[in-house]
Amino acid sequence: MCGAPGSGKGTQSDRIVEKYHLAHLSTGDLLRQEIATGSELGKLLDSFISKGNLVPDDVIIDILAKHIDSLDADCAGVIFDGFPRNVAQAEALEKMLAERNEATSVLLDLQVEHDELITRLLNRGKVQHRSDDNIDTIKQRLVVYEEKTRPVNDFYKNINKYQAVDGMGTMEEIFERIDSILKQF
Repeated sequence: MCGAPGSGKGTQSDRIVEKYHLAHLSTGDLLRQEIATGSELGKLLDSFISKGNLVPDDVIIDILAKHIDSLDADCAGVIFDGFPRNVAQAEALEKMLAERNEATSVLLDLQVEHDELITRLLNRGKVQHRSDDNIDTIKQRLVVYEEKTRPVNDFYKNINKYQAVDGMGTMEEIFERIDSILKQF
């Protein structure tokens, strides 16, 4: 599941997990959990995230691999929520999965208008009290997304695993669009 910050990746991932019984791996949640521990790794992660910057790729891949390896053998699959965030991560993810005799099925790209993203993130910041949902950090996160993450779409287009999803509308309307794509798999 891919898309700009505030596009609804987490919300729609939860719906997909519920319907298709997949494991949900949100790199954002995994990173926030590590930060909450107060560990040295958590402090390092916070130094990147609190400024709206991306965590180094090797750190993300290591954290993600550890969680993938801990999944039950009978797990039906995984949805990666907000990952990969750059082409190097996409390449590393494909390599890591291939080493485990697995592969991605599709990258779903939630597309939402810029002004709507800002509105959603500001509202989320008020409700969830997230330190990274303030206007300055939001603007920086959107710049980073455009520069670093949007090219991931081309990577998955080139391997025929990309699907754009209109992320505007109600949660139900957006999920119907996603579900019609996932039924193909």
